[in-house]
Amino acid sequence: MLFALVVLAAGIGMRDPWPPDEPRFALVARQMLESGQWLFPHRGIELYADKPPMLMWTEAVWMWLTGGWRGAFLLTSLLSGLGTLALVAHLGRRLWNPRVGLHAAAIVLTTMAFVDVIKHGQIDPLSLFWITLANTGLLLHCLRGPDWKMYWLGCFAAGLGVITKGVGVIALLMLIPYAVMRARQWPGVTRTQGDGWRWAGGVVAFLLAIAVWLAPMLIAAYGLRTPEYLAYVQDILFHQTADRYAHSWQHEEAPWFFLLVILRLWMPAWFLIPVLVPRWREALRLREPRVWMPLVWFALTLVFFSIPSGKRAIYILPGLPMLALAMAPYIGGLMATRWMPRLAFGLTVATGVVFTAVGIWAWKAAPMAAQRVAEGYGLPNHGQALWLCVIGVGVAFLVAAAVCRSRRGVLALVLGIGLAWIVWPVMTYPLLNANQSAAQLMREADARIGADGQLGLVSWREEVLYQARRPVTEFGFARDAALQMVDARAWQRADPAHRWILLNADALDSCVIGEKVVEMGVANRVHSVLLPGDGSKADCVPEPLAPAQE
Repeated sequence: MLFALVVLAAGIGMRDPWPPDEPRFALVARQMLESGQWLFPHRGIELYADKPPMLMWTEAVWMWLTGGWRGAFLLTSLLSGLGTLALVAHLGRRLWNPRVGLHAAAIVLTTMAFVDVIKHGQIDPLSLFWITLANTGLLLHCLRGPDWKMYWLGCFAAGLGVITKGVGVIALLMLIPYAVMRARQWPGVTRTQGDGWRWAGGVVAFLLAIAVWLAPMLIAAYGLRTPEYLAYVQDILFHQTADRYAHSWQHEEAPWFFLLVILRLWMPAWFLIPVLVPRWREALRLREPRVWMPLVWFALTLVFFSIPSGKRAIYILPGLPMLALAMAPYIGGLMATRWMPRLAFGLTVATGVVFTAVGIWAWKAAPMAAQRVAEGYGLPNHGQALWLCVIGVGVAFLVAAAVCRSRRGVLALVLGIGLAWIVWPVMTYPLLNANQSAAQLMREADARIGADGQLGLVSWREEVLYQARRPVTEFGFARDAALQMVDARAWQRADPAHRWILLNADALDSCVIGEKVVEMGVANRVHSVLLPGDGSKADCVPEPLAPAQE
């Protein structure tokens, strides 16, 4: 856990929130603190109904406790990651022994997708923790029970997962393999008689957790009965949940998308799957529920998220701890073989060589691909500093290989992965933060408009408002950019000498006087400009803007 803490916490406090999601949640959390409005999240002047407020609550609490510390927005993710590892280790110990618990947690910690998600201030780490807690309670009741308190805790945690992201209910799919195994008289499965009311208590616990937020929110919304709040209720309860699942409108992918995600992002964990298939088959023959309950739940989760057309790689991450739990009982035997340490050592060396070679090539030769990456981050000299960071990752793997040698190849791989996840954020966060967070853009805008200037935002992104260095005026986030410009110009005409509009260059219309536009450069691949009070033609009706390019 100390090793996990160092790996997962590396870089916290060295950067601000980065798009696409972090500035949104941090902005909403800060506005909660400033306004005291905790039931209805706001993004600027608009209600934010895309996600329930659980993550924003926690981020607001950390901001309050730390006095607005720069890294506060990442603390929820850090604690969620450590909590997930602790739960997996505890499950492995309770179901098998402490070594299996250690191996299960190590599989999770060394999987690329897990660490990458935990190092971002998104909803998914907290959702992962609640689902893993729910699975822990259900598995301990179903395989080491009866333990009704753990069962109720699991159902309550699933409910908290619902008010975190909406998908916490998938934890309850664990009861499907349990019911089948119990009906088929599998050994080791908890059997109870005459406890219907206790089983029903799980439903109560699940609904009670959801009611923590839902009940006061509904009471307040229907008490106010304004169109804005009633629309929020409709959006958050139906449009963003059932409607989004049944009729996805974003991130459309093929049904086999998540299999490709596992191949690309669940390294090195998935390398073990071909080796473990015969062992899982033997566990099925022996009717071993400790392996097959988490394994079937993982398969059900994969199917659940594969049904809708909208898919993102991050959706199936809650399945990783249960897959690791099904793998862990066999890791000790694999480590005792000759080929396993050699393969792990070979992967360590190969990864180090690839990262070092690619970094040196990009640093010295400056190919077009390297130049495009550097331009995207706003880095000078074709991003030489960034390629030194890539070399640093390669060196970390090679150092781990040199220290551990081939006899301890598995330790070399684990150490190399851990060192790489320490080196990369520590080296890249200071390098990329000014551009990625829009902090430099807002510093330059603040200096450009002068001490008595006032700033309005049009077609803005959350990081821009979050990084504002003085109070700003905005005209909605989700509104059409043309409508925002109409209101912004009316605001600007009231004091043209002091009022400036900062906007995405794509929102410039036919009424803008081109030579008056002040270029502000590119931040996080968005071209921004400043429009002064005399930057628009008088009495001009703008032509419709061209549709934004995807």
